[in-house]
Amino acid sequence: MNKKIPFFSLGYMHGQCAEELKNAFERVLGSSSFLLGKELEVFEENFAKYIGTKHCVGVNSGTDALLIALKALELEKGAEVVLPAHTFISSVLAVIHAGLKPVLADVDEKTYNLDNQKIEEFISSKTQVLMSVHLYGQPCQIDKLMQLAKVHKLTIIEDNAQAQGSVYEGQKTGSFGLMSATSFYPSKNIGAMGDAGAITTDSEVLSQKMKVLRNVGMGEKYIHNEVGVNSRMDEIQAAVLKVKLGYLEEWNEERIKIAKSYTEGLGDMEELVLPFTLPKTKHVFHQYVIRTERREELRGYLEKNGIGTLMHYPIPIHLQKACAYLGYKKGDFPVAEKISQTCLSLPIYPGLQEGEQQYIIEKIKTFFKR
Repeated sequence: MNKKIPFFSLGYMHGQCAEELKNAFERVLGSSSFLLGKELEVFEENFAKYIGTKHCVGVNSGTDALLIALKALELEKGAEVVLPAHTFISSVLAVIHAGLKPVLADVDEKTYNLDNQKIEEFISSKTQVLMSVHLYGQPCQIDKLMQLAKVHKLTIIEDNAQAQGSVYEGQKTGSFGLMSATSFYPSKNIGAMGDAGAITTDSEVLSQKMKVLRNVGMGEKYIHNEVGVNSRMDEIQAAVLKVKLGYLEEWNEERIKIAKSYTEGLGDMEELVLPFTLPKTKHVFHQYVIRTERREELRGYLEKNGIGTLMHYPIPIHLQKACAYLGYKKGDFPVAEKISQTCLSLPIYPGLQEGEQQYIIEKIKTFFKR
């Protein structure tokens, strides 16, 4: 009999902290304070401490976190932001909505992050920002990017939406750049019960500026000195995230354990490219992404056998209709295109049982033996 394994489930995680979540809901309900209250203030303090920065600014989404971080820099309209061609489109949309120009760069075929060997060719006199995306939970080689940024006098903004808790050479991602944006979309390693995001930084000046920007540009009541946005993390989400933050390390370790199980079970499969982990890093496996030329066949076979999968991301950003005006064409970023055509994400989340993991491994092996 086939098992039924969803691509993602929150059941186990929410079961672990159900009573704490209920208490959090009741606390917010009883307070009648739903925006910019104590829950947000405490979560911001806790998350900044966890990441290793002095400040955290809670906002409505990861996309808004990037947008507000970029707006806080007050760059000239049309200034260029270099970022990877293989990432979720929100990274690019934030640049566009900030009135800046996204400049895509190809990625490394092993890490799926920015290719440090090629990135310099995309830097011009108009480049002001390097956006480093820690994709799928894998830290990018941020020290190399920081060296490059120093040479060219650029600002680094990290997109840490998929890597909360990942570590590069002893330091958590989200604490390297001038600012770092993250998402707490429900399926993230630490997820809200709706949309939410945050920016971390060591800068007091930028922190205060971003708190004004998120609140419709309002520092004092009805006094608007900035062209802000309406992007406040609400008290319910802050209360939920405060609870879940206490479980994040445990949940990340479980993801790492599941990834190890997959890698050991599928390591002898010549038909597959398995995830690579950089030395001296902690990869927190937001996704476990395999690659195969027979992706569509494999996905269909796994679906017939009750196993959910997902493709991240089947159409590269530069080939999306929304980004056509940027002028890119097929073939401009061959590595990003190759990844998009061959990648398949397997179920990986706390609560995925060992028997379920082995079932997935066995079905993949059976597929390739047919």
